[in-house]
Amino acid sequence: MSSDLVIRPVKNKADRKAFVDLAWVVYRDDPAWVPPLKDEVHALITPGRNPWFEHAKAKLWLAERGGRPVGRISAQVDALVQRQMGDGTGQWGMFEALDEEAALALIAIAEDWLRGEGMSRALGPVSLSIWDEPGLEILGFDEPPTVMMGHHRPEYQAWIEAAGYAKARDLLTYEVDIANWSDPMIDRLTAAGERNPRIRIRKVDKRRFAEEARVILNLLNDAWSDNWGFVPLTPSEIAYAGKKLKPIIYEELVRVAEYDGEPVAFMITLPDINELIRDLNGELFPFGWAKLLWRLRKPRTSRARVPLMGVAKKLHHSRVATQMAFMLIEFTRRDAVSKFGMRTGEFGWILEDNKGMLSIAELPGARVNHRYRIFEKGLAA
Repeated sequence: MSSDLVIRPVKNKADRKAFVDLAWVVYRDDPAWVPPLKDEVHALITPGRNPWFEHAKAKLWLAERGGRPVGRISAQVDALVQRQMGDGTGQWGMFEALDEEAALALIAIAEDWLRGEGMSRALGPVSLSIWDEPGLEILGFDEPPTVMMGHHRPEYQAWIEAAGYAKARDLLTYEVDIANWSDPMIDRLTAAGERNPRIRIRKVDKRRFAEEARVILNLLNDAWSDNWGFVPLTPSEIAYAGKKLKPIIYEELVRVAEYDGEPVAFMITLPDINELIRDLNGELFPFGWAKLLWRLRKPRTSRARVPLMGVAKKLHHSRVATQMAFMLIEFTRRDAVSKFGMRTGEFGWILEDNKGMLSIAELPGARVNHRYRIFEKGLAA
């Protein structure tokens, strides 16, 4: 490490500001980058604001040259990750760097901290949990990410691999032209489902939002429980996620499938809020908040994203599960196009080995538009 590179922990409010603001330096000349809302990034990394810290802890560092930030990283240990993925599994994330030297030094210090916490394996980048922005973008750099997805510099993959990391899993997103899409087989399947009195596809009721959020996120915990990397959402995280999502939830775009009156499947579709915040440059004040509230009243975005979809585990691999999934997609697609002016849909992320979800996402004309990779490395004592 060169003598002018310093790695130091984030200790105070000024450090946190530098940690968050570094992204504006890294992506200053990147036309595909969408500035996140700074308040949301601060909330993500702040104990007391993010309930993830109730079962996990994190350490943050800045890399500096001549007193100027040139990189950042987090390292985290999550009790729920330990339970799901085995003792000794730690993670790092929130990773940004201007050069390879800073990148390698940051990864090394994150690994040292994880070893000190008794970890024998590192996964990254995960920022901060699997439910936030997991993985490093390795395909799709030229296209702006949709809402709640990450964007990274192409150099990062080689730097992470130079630190001794190999692929653990890839996460895929699929893009499809929803404005000009139809498939006769899926149309027949949907029509047959509409005639089945045991199946009901309904919109969520925002007047009962807290209750609806619990139904959906509890279904999510069940539906995804066998997936690699899955970490269940706690009750406080479910409440937090519901509060966070409520302003961008529209009844026509979120649906629940019931079978014999029981909720057994769901699909959440979001307008691509990145299109509405891009010109705010991360700032809600003094005028950004009013602009965003006005735009959210009746959003018109060209893209939609399906971040979450699931079917109760007891129905996995059944015909009725497939039928309800395509009914959820088709009913939502119609409203997304006719009421919100959306032209393109993005499904994901989806684990590369989740055959059930891949079979649904690989709609006619769909293509993989982004690929994100989670890396792993054993940590020798």
